[in-house]
Amino acid sequence: MPRPLGDLEDAVMTRVWQWNRPVTVREVLEDLQQERSIAYTTVMTVMDNLHQKGWVRREAEGRAYRYTAVSTRAAYSAALMNEAWSTSDNPAAALVAFFGMMSTEQREALRAAVQIVQGDDAPAAAAPPATESRADTDERPAGPGR
Repeated sequence: MPRPLGDLEDAVMTRVWQWNRPVTVREVLEDLQQERSIAYTTVMTVMDNLHQKGWVRREAEGRAYRYTAVSTRAAYSAALMNEAWSTSDNPAAALVAFFGMMSTEQREALRAAVQIVQGDDAPAAAAPPATESRADTDERPAGPGR
């Protein structure tokens, strides 16, 4: 399970994920400087730390590196949600509470995601009831290794 990213790590990774291409420290720095005062060496250190932690891979280009995300923001978010859910002493109650916090749009996205995972072409209303046992479901490990 990945540790949650710190604020600056998240700001850097957000750019790497959004741009979806190899990026340099200078590019990230220039974009970050539109929001805050930050030094080149700070961004370089953060990107090196992200490389050390396995969030990005890098390739040398001259005297600099180009960094590329190893996984997607969606995979990162899913791993965080899975970790939070799996550490609960009552996973079903945690899910009910989580679903209760969702907006209508988020619940619709959840229904669509369940249909995709189950391979259903039927409307969301035809989805299996939430009371079925885990043994009856299509269990798959969560996270980037799926």
